[in-house]
Amino acid sequence: MSDNKAKRTYAGFWFDMHRTGIFTLCAVLAPQVAASYGVRLSAIPEAYWGTWVPTAEICQDADKSGIVLSAKAYVTSAVSCAVDYVAETPSSKGPIYSARLQCSNKAGQSRKKVANLIIRPGDTNQISMGPAFDSLKPYQRCSASGEASRP
Repeated sequence: MSDNKAKRTYAGFWFDMHRTGIFTLCAVLAPQVAASYGVRLSAIPEAYWGTWVPTAEICQDADKSGIVLSAKAYVTSAVSCAVDYVAETPSSKGPIYSARLQCSNKAGQSRKKVANLIIRPGDTNQISMGPAFDSLKPYQRCSASGEASRP
């Protein structure tokens, strides 16, 4: 009777131990990976609202070359974008924001395009913005009087 029963081999025991170990490791690491991803926001944070220009000298002509950020909008002289959502991801230099935008051309193009905008903090009143990390450009905040804000 015992001859017909399958016996558990050492190799099968070893396989079960590895499978159990892998499941345990996944259960331990999964919450940490999910927690480090970030937070989804409904608007651009208030600290970034205002007019941003590449150089301080352009603040006088910010209407032509500036970028205006508000809670739910990204506006330049060429495009106007509505903010769908903003993802906040932690980093060593402060949070990095990635905004998902619905943009339309001010020249009258009717079809909206989806765009991404990354906002990374810099020094006081300075940020870097762009559609991807490899194309971020520095910007400086303009004050209400049309001059570059000073720290």
